Amino acid sequence: MKIICVGRNYAAHAAELNNPVPTEPLLFLKPDTACLLDGWPLYYPEFTNDLHYEVELLVKICKNGKHVQPKFARDYYKEVSVGIDFTARDLQEQCKANGHPWEIAKAWNNSAVIGTFIPYEEALNPAGNIDFSLTKNEAIVQEGNTGQMLTDIDALICYISKFFMLKRGDIIFTGTPKGVGAVAVGDKLEGFIGKQSLMSCSIK
Repeated sequence: MKIICVGRNYAAHAAELNNPVPTEPLLFLKPDTACLLDGWPLYYPEFTNDLHYEVELLVKICKNGKHVQPKFARDYYKEVSVGIDFTARDLQEQCKANGHPWEIAKAWNNSAVIGTFIPYEEALNPAGNIDFSLTKNEAIVQEGNTGQMLTDIDALICYISKFFMLKRGDIIFTGTPKGVGAVAVGDKLEGFIGKQSLMSCSIK
């Protein structure tokens, strides 16, 4: 199982970090050792002083494939959830400034919180999109809607599969909306699709 992440897939998030909006999906990977399951705590890493949450809609791949064509993309997923792409923002800024890859800021142990998956159809709102959100200490800090994505789920699957073979069980982190911010020891984070809680994580 691999975790495929999409950066800057919401224009407002790119703007809040003063990043350009990409013309194609910006991809990076996390290893399976980055997984942190729903309900497990995250211990604040000693290598950062600026740990940020980034809530994202997650898509679980249900069949193997590569070079997926648009008319078949919907066949590759049945379930979605929410998760957090934890980011050591200070390390990321150093990497960006030096032109280095982001892995030490994004792919460290337990940096990817993965919520409970539900059927895709169950997640849809009346408009046919998916609303998702994150609370910190019971206050909403991020809200997103898949209709705001620069590249939608099906298009992401087609693009990703040009470079990486998709395998059953792979998880796509589809990008974070605006509102990212720092966490501190003692914070509790909870992720939702609509009003359904699918993920929780406390910072130790």
